[in-house]
Amino acid sequence: MRILILCTGNTCRSQMAEGFLKTFDKSLEVFSAGTRAELNVNPRAIAVMKEIGIDISAGKPGSVEKYLNTDFDFVITVCDGAKEICPVFSGNVKNRLHIGFDDPADAKGTESEILAVFRRVRDEIKTDFTNFYKSKLIG
Repeated sequence: MRILILCTGNTCRSQMAEGFLKTFDKSLEVFSAGTRAELNVNPRAIAVMKEIGIDISAGKPGSVEKYLNTDFDFVITVCDGAKEICPVFSGNVKNRLHIGFDDPADAKGTESEILAVFRRVRDEIKTDFTNFYKSKLIG
């Protein structure tokens, strides 16, 4: 099963979702990419995932362009921006889904307030991708 998770910058939500899916099932081929990929994974996303024992520090944001000719069982957008400008894939994509989340990188406030937003989004991603995994992949 090959899955691509798309976001705009590929620094937070898509990286966290990729991390969760990889821990759910080692046999899944999971990739993430951005429509306008940034340079590095957000350090706060790395930190809040590490809190629950998932290491995404080796992740590198990448452009969706790399995957346009690849076959996927699922292409999942996790932000409205990526959903709206999702490119046309010339590879075979069996299923397209949108599972949207707030962008924690937009959070403002003190460090603890910002981390609280990252934790909330992380937990929402875990819940929604657990449901996706149970309902779509293991039926």
